[in-house]
This record gives sequence, structure tokens and C-alpha cells, in this order.
Amino acid sequence: MVGVSKPTVYLWLSRYDEAGPDGLVSRVSTGRPPEVSDRTRARILALTRQSPPAGSGLSHWLSREMAKYLRRVEGIVVSHAFIAEWWRENDLKPHREGTFKLSTDPAFETKSLE
Repeated sequence: MVGVSKPTVYLWLSRYDEAGPDGLVSRVSTGRPPEVSDRTRARILALTRQSPPAGSGLSHWLSREMAKYLRRVEGIVVSHAFIAEWWRENDLKPHREGTFKLSTDPAFETKSLE
């Protein structure tokens, strides 16, 4: 009748049995503790502001590649979704930084001077 599931009703009944009407007052959630430490968050920000390792073949960081790098090289396990969210929260857009790609054309130098 009130639009909640049976487990919720059973929870309310058990709270009422334990504490009476006061048991039905909304409780403040303690919340889930942050899963990623401040040190790891700082490391992600520091890496984001640097170019990817030379042998990676990347011109800029991608969230999936950073997650793989952190897991493989530094032993830090975070999801790519967390990294992308952390970038959004800090207004970082590695794919839009002022970078450029070098041409692999052997005649690039002469063409660019024309």
C-alpha cells in the first residue's frame, strides 16, 4: 500500500519492535567510506598532468589506459570509471590538452617549409 518492498516493511516492523515509534524515525546514513585513498587520487591527478610513458604509444591518457598502467606498474587497482569520474570532478580533459602529434612522413620538414 505504501509502495515499498516486503524486506523494507520487515525492517520497519523490527525497528518498531526494538524501539517503538522512535525506531521509525529516519536514520542518518553513515555512508560508505571512500574506497580510493587520497594518495591514490593525488597520484592519478599527477599522472594525468604528465605525458604517458614513451613506450606506451599514447599521445594522451585515456581512463582505461591509466587504470591498466596503475595496476601493472604501480600496483594500484582502480576502475577506469573512477578515473573518468575523478577527471570530471577536477575538470581535467586529457584528450583536449594542447598537444600535437608528430608526423611520420619522412618529407614532413620540407613540406612544412613550403
